[in-house]
Amino acid sequence: MATCYRHPDRETGLSCSECGRPICTECMTMAPVGIRCPDHAGNRPRRAMGPRPVVQAQRRVGAARAPVTMALIGINVAVYLVTAVQGHGLNSPGGSLFFKWALDGPDVANGGWWRLITAAFLHEGILHIGLNMLSLFFIGPAVEQYLGARRFLAIYLVAGLAGSAGALLQAPLTYTVGASGAIFGILGAYAVLEWQATGRIAGQAMTWIVINLVFSFTVSGISWGGHVGGLIAGVLGTLSFARWGRGHAAYGRIGVVGALGIVAIAAGSVAIAYFKVRGYA
Repeated sequence: MATCYRHPDRETGLSCSECGRPICTECMTMAPVGIRCPDHAGNRPRRAMGPRPVVQAQRRVGAARAPVTMALIGINVAVYLVTAVQGHGLNSPGGSLFFKWALDGPDVANGGWWRLITAAFLHEGILHIGLNMLSLFFIGPAVEQYLGARRFLAIYLVAGLAGSAGALLQAPLTYTVGASGAIFGILGAYAVLEWQATGRIAGQAMTWIVINLVFSFTVSGISWGGHVGGLIAGVLGTLSFARWGRGHAAYGRIGVVGALGIVAIAAGSVAIAYFKVRGYA
């Protein structure tokens, strides 16, 4: 892993969006156009710089890639197309795959525990999947760049699982589908990362969270339980990657504490679902 150009003893996966040099969280500044190093954040006069080496330009391009985000969008779209073909058209999905993967209490209680995660890859219409995938496209790459592919995927999946548990607590007898719980988990991760980078809770991520929660509680037909469950899982999972405040979530590997945190959230989600649906078998 690269090291911060101002602190060579600190490994980092972050880089300045202007010059491409690797920087640690102490040196970075959050800007509307991305992460900036001290030389390009306006914190001090910009020093004269020669032509940028090719290696820096390549690093900058690589840092902007988000393979897991793009893969998740592709999987969601592919599953939607299958359910559209099996159902009644592009805006009315259904068929065997949809009803085998959708989440509801009785089917989970009768052995369909896979529904806790597969429901996060189903959508009920064009508007539903369009809004979810657009949100993932705008939010996912930044969080994936901070966390790295494996930790980003772990947060997404465990938030999807926790979102299903929350949806069952709210409406166990209703079919629930959608990636919203997982996306709220990514938003929760974004909020923790922004707080660790800036020291402020009320940032861009929190604004997104508040706006979406208002919609969740005021618009009928939305699984606010799934959204809240996914959000809690994203926050807790990212804090576990940061060793509960003793480190920074953007650094290092998953680690023992992070792995145990993800396992605990997943196990807790399944346990909540079990105690909610066991009477429906």
